[in-house]
Amino acid sequence: MNEVLLESTITCPACGCRKEETMPLDACVWIYECEYCKTVTRPKVGDCCVYCSYGTIRCPPMQRAGSCCSHQ
Repeated sequence: MNEVLLESTITCPACGCRKEETMPLDACVWIYECEYCKTVTRPKVGDCCVYCSYGTIRCPPMQRAGSCCSHQ
C-alpha cells in the first residue's frame, strides 16, 4: 500500500493565493475559505472535495481507494 500524503498546497481560484494545508485523514473538505481574499470555494463538479479540485495532492480517501465519501 502506498503512503498517504496529508500535505497539499491549495490554490484559491479567485485570487491565486497558495497555502500549504494539512488534509484530514478520513474526511472530505467541501468548503474552503481563502485567508487572503475570503472567497468561499467549493469543489468543482465531479470532484469530492476542494483538495481534489484545487490542491496539489488529492484527498486521502481518493489516494487510498480512488473513491470518496461523496461518491458512496
